[in-house]
Parts: sequence; C-alpha cells; structure tokens
Amino acid sequence: MHYEAKQFNIPELNGISQETIDLHLGLYQGYVKHVNLINDKIKAFSNDMENNAYAIAEMQRRLGFEFCGMRNHEYYFAQFEGGVESLEDGELKEMIETQWGSVENWYKEFVNIAMTRGVGWAILYIDRTTNQLVHTWVDEQHQGQLADLDIILALDMWEHSYMRDYLPTAKKDYITAFFNNLNWDVVAGRV
Repeated sequence: MHYEAKQFNIPELNGISQETIDLHLGLYQGYVKHVNLINDKIKAFSNDMENNAYAIAEMQRRLGFEFCGMRNHEYYFAQFEGGVESLEDGELKEMIETQWGSVENWYKEFVNIAMTRGVGWAILYIDRTTNQLVHTWVDEQHQGQLADLDIILALDMWEHSYMRDYLPTAKKDYITAFFNNLNWDVVAGRV
C-alpha cells in the first residue's frame, strides 16, 4: 500500500501568504512520506511478529497520527482550490440553518471551537446515519476524530498554519482569513 501526495491548485490567498502555503504543503508531503515509511516498516517487521510485536504496535499507534495528518490536510487544501465562492442556497446551507438557526450562529460556534487552546483541528462533519452536521475539536490530527462521520470542512489550527502571517494571539484573524478564502462549493460538494 503506497500513497502519493496530491497536488493542489491553490490561487493566491488574501491573508494567508504563499510562503505559509508552501511550507504547509511541505508538511503535508511529510505526512504522506511517513505514512508510506510506517507501512513499509510494519510489513518488514511482520516477518518476525513475535519478536517485533512491541515495535509494530508503536508503529501502528503512530500510523493514526500520520494518516490523519495526511487526510486532514487533503481536505484543508482542497477547500482553497478554484478561488473564493460563497455559501449558496442548497443542502449544506439548509442543514446549517435548520440545526443552528442561521449560518451566522453556526459560524460563531465553529470559530469558538477553532479558538480551543492547543494544536488541532476544528472540523465539521456530516453524520450520514442521522443526516445531521456535527462540529468538534480534534486534538493533534487524530484524537477525537468522530467515527463513521465524513469531513465536510477542515480548519487546521496548528501554529504552522498561520504563524508566518499571524501571532498566536491573533489566530482569530487567521480564522477570518481562512473563511474569506474558502471555496464553499468544494465544501458543499462533500454533503
């Protein structure tokens, strides 16, 4: 099993520098590389599972972090492709308004989640079993990912996402920039 880093067609963004995007893409490529390395090592160590049980278990534990880092970033970067598009009337907007009363109410709650102290992600999911939206904080890349839910919107809140452009005390400005550059058509297409 081998993964390839995806290529993203990200236009120039307002409030998020090209330098930040380029460095961030490099980190994403590192996640892909490490997923492949871990998978290769697990396969190699599996020749003697009894003697390598501890090493394999630790690599399996690390795989979740690297894999979620890879996938979360694929959602993140894809949301910038195609330029800025507003949230139009449609299924996603209707779901947000039904559950939170308005897009503005949802946005306030989501920003509050994104302002959580520490490193991680603010993520909006769809629960296809109940056809409801759920948003939450995910620590690091993987701790708190909601089982069997599909990611609709992923906001990276690790410092590498904004530190070249904003101080940690101004991360709310980064969140604003993120939403000002978002292609909502991409996000809505995930519903």
